Amino acid sequence: MNILLRLIAVGLICLALTACQRLEAPRLEGALVVALVAEPSFRHADGTQALGFTEDFFRLFGENLGLPVRFHYAADAVELAELVLQNRVHVAAYLDPSIAIEQLSYSRPIDKRSLWVVQHSDLEGPQSLAELDEREIYAPVNSTAAHALVSVSATVKTKIVEVREHSEMELLRWLNEDRISLVAVDELNLGLAANLYPELQAVLRLPGTRKFSWAFAPPFAGELLVTADRFIEESEKNGVLPRLRDRHFGYVRRIDADGLQAFIEDSKMVLPRYRRSFQLAQEITGFDWRLLAALAYQESKWNPEATSITNVRGMMMLTEDTADALGVANRLDANESIRGGARYLGQLMDQLPSNVADPDRLWLALAAYNLGMGHLNAGRTIALKLNKNPDSWFDMKSVLPLMSQPAYYERLKSGRARGGEAVILVENVRSYYSLLAHLEPAHVPLLSIGGTKPGVHARLPQMAQPVLSSSSAPPK
Repeated sequence: MNILLRLIAVGLICLALTACQRLEAPRLEGALVVALVAEPSFRHADGTQALGFTEDFFRLFGENLGLPVRFHYAADAVELAELVLQNRVHVAAYLDPSIAIEQLSYSRPIDKRSLWVVQHSDLEGPQSLAELDEREIYAPVNSTAAHALVSVSATVKTKIVEVREHSEMELLRWLNEDRISLVAVDELNLGLAANLYPELQAVLRLPGTRKFSWAFAPPFAGELLVTADRFIEESEKNGVLPRLRDRHFGYVRRIDADGLQAFIEDSKMVLPRYRRSFQLAQEITGFDWRLLAALAYQESKWNPEATSITNVRGMMMLTEDTADALGVANRLDANESIRGGARYLGQLMDQLPSNVADPDRLWLALAAYNLGMGHLNAGRTIALKLNKNPDSWFDMKSVLPLMSQPAYYERLKSGRARGGEAVILVENVRSYYSLLAHLEPAHVPLLSIGGTKPGVHARLPQMAQPVLSSSSAPPK
């Protein structure tokens, strides 16, 4: 490809010229400098704070090296390769080893994902590679998916449109809006998009896989690469990587397409009636109003008069005893219920041991919202006996369903519990919250502008929340 030749040329020139802003080794620089592209493998929250899977993992690698980490954000894979070839960064994430760039060396893959052609579900899709003939397919420039399309072009004359400075998630949004007809993406981005755009479907698997590897150029492809490989391997074995994947992507594909479509419709038609109530509850408790709205949807589908057979009632489905303890006089009053439910969630978070870190603290509190703190603590006891970590949601969500089995609950004072239902609640809330974070803006109370409201601290979960620019459009 011409782009590959350009990258190789750029690398050779910049290795020869002192004009390029080449870095010293990480220890001499006093930091590990990392380049990455703004795609849903992570999220860049604002101009000062980097949050997400990739940032979290690199910070752990930095701790392993005893160094802080600085992040440099590239517009696309071409710029990412240029940055590492020019030695302006020590390492780039993620470049795929299958897209060979001669000067680069690659770490062992952190993950591997299949490649798919995607279209809108109301259209007749291609059923074989042959049916891609003369079809226009969009993909990010120099992406693994674009290279997979090129690999089949010897027999199928596809019209590949490689787009610069736009992520796979943005292309999937264009597809959802019927601005383009076909997109080639990897399975990670497809899974994230399924939560946002339930009407999209994968119609054809492409050859090959996308390997999520770190790329190194000389002179950093020696000891630093060896250390990175060892760190990645150890992180997989000791559970660090599985836990990070669950923290950021565990909610993906939890709800079926019909359920997601109903939620999106309800967020347009029903949520506006209660938006201000959720925002006021945020101002009182510090919880993101969209998180509270996600919990309310899971509990009642935003129905203030919802009632269960056990007499749990209202928007936030409070028991009578809990409502009395919270001073909620009328559980069927939406405002009272929302404020009461938010305060109750805060109380549950505060009852957990101080060593339980975020966001696991929030996920465990949500489980207690369903089970009660007594049952959650019983589940934590079971976790200890099974050599699981009771402070980790990743471990606890495999333990809580055991509480419905006699072999486990007969030994507990709290008795039997439907722990599986608590797991479903937490994972669904994570899905709904991720959707609302895309559909609805954050609420910034007037009193918090220029400072934090006294007595309130933000209680915000960390998860992948793709930020999609509404102004971006397909090239003409």
